[in-house]
Amino acid sequence: MTSESVRSGRTRYVLFDVDGTLIDAVDNQRRVWRAWAERYGLDPDEVYTVALRTRPTETFAQVAARHDPHECLAALHELEDEDVRSGRYAAFDGAAEVLRGLPSGTWALVTSNYEHRVRGRFLRTGLPEPGLIVDAEAVEDGKPSPVPYLRAAARLGAEPGDCLVIEDAPSGVQSGLRAGMTVWGVNAAAAVEGVHRHFESLREAVPHILAFASGSSPHAVGGA
Repeated sequence: MTSESVRSGRTRYVLFDVDGTLIDAVDNQRRVWRAWAERYGLDPDEVYTVALRTRPTETFAQVAARHDPHECLAALHELEDEDVRSGRYAAFDGAAEVLRGLPSGTWALVTSNYEHRVRGRFLRTGLPEPGLIVDAEAVEDGKPSPVPYLRAAARLGAEPGDCLVIEDAPSGVQSGLRAGMTVWGVNAAAAVEGVHRHFESLREAVPHILAFASGSSPHAVGGA
């Protein structure tokens, strides 16, 4: 397990996942996949079940193998862009507070989504405008590869050991751990395997995240 100790006097950085961590997009994702499935005459519940555990191209291969995957992806992107424009989004309690409480240039978003959609969602929810987003187009290898989080650290000018990752999903947790960073899990009843600390909600984690960033947290490995 990676140590949570951060060298004294060094700037600390916080890297956030987006969907499921800062923004509650479950209902939106379900609606998008339902519309996509209906467009292809497929069972929406079956498609969504597969989509939850696979990347889009892998989903298409399993549920729509006879269709052109490029066409399938274009249709999905169209539906997702429309959802950003017209769908309802909600930020998790504590999201605005923690982002506003962090110094400029010390936090970033690391997402498997696309930057224009993330910025659209932030605008819709009133969250502070992110300065840096590492999205699906920024890296060839997505989570659970360490590349997305390492790319974010590099662009911030940060050492991996000075970074705290906030995640809700196993693939994101593994990405942060493989990058050699401290990883805390949020918004789940049970801890994701490997996290250094676990919080059932983002709200519960906020004071601890801000303490980490300010240097006042002891960072003992273990429970919240």
